[in-house]
Amino acid sequence: MNFGHLDLNSTWFILIGVLFTGYAMLDGFDLGVGALHLFTKKDEERRLMLNAIGPVWDGNEVWLVTGGGALFAAFPDVYATVFSGFYLAFVLLLVALIFRGVAIEFRSKQPMRWWRQMWDVGFSCGSVLSSFLIGVAMGNIAWGIPIDARGEYAGTFWTLLQPYPVLLGITTVALFMMHGAIYALMKTEGALHDRLRGWINNCIIFFIICYAVTTMATLLYVPHMAARVRANPWLFSIVLVNMLAIANIPREIHHGRDGRAFVSSCLAMLALMGLFGLEMYPNLVLSNPLPANSLTIHNSASSQKTLGIMLTIALTGVPIVLAYTISIYWIFRGKVKLDKTSY
Repeated sequence: MNFGHLDLNSTWFILIGVLFTGYAMLDGFDLGVGALHLFTKKDEERRLMLNAIGPVWDGNEVWLVTGGGALFAAFPDVYATVFSGFYLAFVLLLVALIFRGVAIEFRSKQPMRWWRQMWDVGFSCGSVLSSFLIGVAMGNIAWGIPIDARGEYAGTFWTLLQPYPVLLGITTVALFMMHGAIYALMKTEGALHDRLRGWINNCIIFFIICYAVTTMATLLYVPHMAARVRANPWLFSIVLVNMLAIANIPREIHHGRDGRAFVSSCLAMLALMGLFGLEMYPNLVLSNPLPANSLTIHNSASSQKTLGIMLTIALTGVPIVLAYTISIYWIFRGKVKLDKTSY
């Protein structure tokens, strides 16, 4: 990857990567909180979990919408191939995300136990399914999907459920659960805080097992996803940062530094997404079994004029999204307190 001359195509590759990484770090923790939601026992604890993400969950999803819009503008052929090929999977993802939002808003509208349990289950299932499908999508992009000479997807829905993408889906659920548990620990106090501290060890163990298995599977069965690091030993520093960040999480939790543990979790996700992007470049969607049909930043991009105009718009818009995100997290900082306006 040559950054000496960074053309518009490469710039957009990096920008879309930044947007999806932002989504993984931000929406990742509230999907994780959703996955952990049913492990709580009392209605008050579930309300605390919901209110921990209440002010920010919908803003976090802006990063996904922005990333999808950027992909459509910069690489329309990739957008067309992926969204048509993964159509049923994306409909399921959309339904899961919508159901989560509806569950958050509707749960506290009625006091009946059955009503709240119904929406609690919906919220958790939607969160787990969303996390799993995001991981499966990334797994398929890394593994490769059947693409014909016209750049169209040549498989079925079941083609997407190969063992490697499914493994990456499970690993993503584990990563988001760990990330969400750390965030919930930062936002809660009292009995729930103590219970979460016990859960975090299990979440970390679950993730590390999944991470180790996925790493071995990648090296054995998807060797092209480690080729650039093998060819450029200095890139191993990113792998090292990732491993140290993950190892630092239980250390910070043990010392009660929840904020630092969350930063370490974010850094681990940043390193993982960075490695994913480095190994994919310049491909956006790999074709398997015909690599010649792969969609790259060159054969699937919009015109240079379009990329230039869109870059100007992005350089104006992304700082606004960043400023909005930072301000919301600053306004709603601190521990969650329940009152009559809470969920």
